[in-house]
Amino acid sequence: MPHTDPDVRTDPADAWLDRLLADDAAQHRNDYVDDAGFTAQVMSDLPAPAALPRWRKPAVTALWATAGIGAAFALPGAVLDVTREAFRLLAAQPLSLSGIAAALVAVGVVTWTGTAWALRRD
Repeated sequence: MPHTDPDVRTDPADAWLDRLLADDAAQHRNDYVDDAGFTAQVMSDLPAPAALPRWRKPAVTALWATAGIGAAFALPGAVLDVTREAFRLLAAQPLSLSGIAAALVAVGVVTWTGTAWALRRD
């Protein structure tokens, strides 16, 4: 599949420029530019990185573990409650052939739309 980015030129006439730039870079690859210690001075003037307190990582780990354990205990009850309510709402609805057909059409439309969206070409 060809590259379609408008900012990237794939014209063979431009290859000479790429070749010249690559040759120039190869020629000067090992050259050193003396900055008279400027880089070392800038690096030494930078502030030290902020260190996190030692207790932070164990505290965050304990908080996530507590949240995970709480979710594990609450989730089965919540799933059961949601399932019961969904069944109660669906069981109260009248069942008809046109309702089933409409539901099947809706599922088909959603499925085909999702498939078309997933297989689209940008």
